[in-house]
Amino acid sequence: MALEFKLPDIGEGVAEGEIVQWLVKPGDAIKEDQAMVEIMTDKVTAEIPSPCTGVITELRGAAGEVIAVGTVIAVIDTANCAAGKPAAEKELVATAASPVASCATQALMNGMASNSATAARNTTTALGKVLAAPATRKLATTMGVALASVPGTGERGRVTPDDVRRAAAGGGVAVSSRPSLVGSKTEQRKPFSGIRKKIAEHLTLSKHKAPHFAYVEEIDVTELVKLRSQLKPDAEQRGIKLTYLPFIVQAVVSGLKAFPMLNSTLDETTNELVEKHYYNVGIATDTPNGLVVPVIPHAETLDLWGVASAIQATAEKARSGRLTPADMAGGTFTLTSIGSIGGLFGIPIINYPEVGILGINRIVPRPVVRDGQIVIRDIMYLSLSCDHRVVDGADGARFVNHVKNLLEQPYRLLMQG
Repeated sequence: MALEFKLPDIGEGVAEGEIVQWLVKPGDAIKEDQAMVEIMTDKVTAEIPSPCTGVITELRGAAGEVIAVGTVIAVIDTANCAAGKPAAEKELVATAASPVASCATQALMNGMASNSATAARNTTTALGKVLAAPATRKLATTMGVALASVPGTGERGRVTPDDVRRAAAGGGVAVSSRPSLVGSKTEQRKPFSGIRKKIAEHLTLSKHKAPHFAYVEEIDVTELVKLRSQLKPDAEQRGIKLTYLPFIVQAVVSGLKAFPMLNSTLDETTNELVEKHYYNVGIATDTPNGLVVPVIPHAETLDLWGVASAIQATAEKARSGRLTPADMAGGTFTLTSIGSIGGLFGIPIINYPEVGILGINRIVPRPVVRDGQIVIRDIMYLSLSCDHRVVDGADGARFVNHVKNLLEQPYRLLMQG
């Protein structure tokens, strides 16, 4: 019999998704739970599995096309589909990021063949897209290799990261979708789609909806550096890698309790300000697939070790591509850290519809004046961006100074816990 497979609901509030690429083509045999299509929403990119074993007879929708949830996207010929559960009931694994505000992620680029003979060596989908995972596409873009020129050695001809590296070492072809000559200069045109497009939409919405203001404060974290060093052996015994982030999360939760307008949203349909008395802290995480923002739910209920453990677990899931839409849903306030990269500080863009985001910057030993003497202290900048419709500048400054006081006297955090 023929099963009409409909695009399942893959996330809270998601009404549609964009087809990134098909992982099968008509005529392919497919097994239950085998990845069939890669779908991107404004929350997550997920590989959708087949609900049963059978043969693909029809695919509906091209890469880049936006499909409504509940629309038939494929037809599977199978004599025994009852054994498989509908894909909508299976857990979907995220492979890329919700487009959060503060950092840029690289797009998933589909390399175009500049030589049809080399392109023919790849197994492609029915729509002519090279089979490759998002991380492989990002690697190819970074290394300047056209995926269509790379012979795939993976399953069904899928291009692997090792394939890309071999191509780069052997002088792979640079990504070039539509090169054109303009005088003595060349130009390159690429489809503005996929994750990069979703990021653009999210950033535009945030900047259009929320009039931003920024506030930056210098923090002396010398005592925090000492406390973390003292607690690291205890953390290691618990199997936890203790970073500065758990301390900051606890200080931020305390600040949000003191200044609840920063933990709210503006319901424009009812003209109501919704103050949230739970604290789901989003942690922007850099991964091979781009930026993702897993959420630590109810951070107010966790002590220092609980926060550290939750951050470590979600970061590991994020970097291994195992986040689900639920892991990134329900955030009330976001933290984004760029300290490991460098710079003095950055001004993040709000993760709309939240009204605040805090940028965490690197810790650097600096000469400062204390009691009339020049001394070396560990200094860090915190940079807050807020929706000025909801948060006044003075309240934003008071919030940051609340966080500052706790981080400069970190033993108070342990007393609170």
